[in-house]
Amino acid sequence: MDEPAPRRREWGIYFALGQVGMEMVIPIGLGVLVDQWLKSFPGFTAAGVVLGFVVGLVHLIYLLKRLDQTGPREPQDNK
Repeated sequence: MDEPAPRRREWGIYFALGQVGMEMVIPIGLGVLVDQWLKSFPGFTAAGVVLGFVVGLVHLIYLLKRLDQTGPREPQDNK
């Protein structure tokens, strides 16, 4: 059975927020791995923190602007 459109929209928003979180975490993890490999701690980890923060923040702002343009949708009664 297909879910109603507002429910799918909610899942899309949650998925997008999860994606923003991963965009912030993955560069940090990669920075730690490169630092361990090259024994250069904390250079690449710090770069990963900055890169992850900037990319995640830019994506979050984009999502918020897009959500603001579409506006909230009222749930429809399926009676």
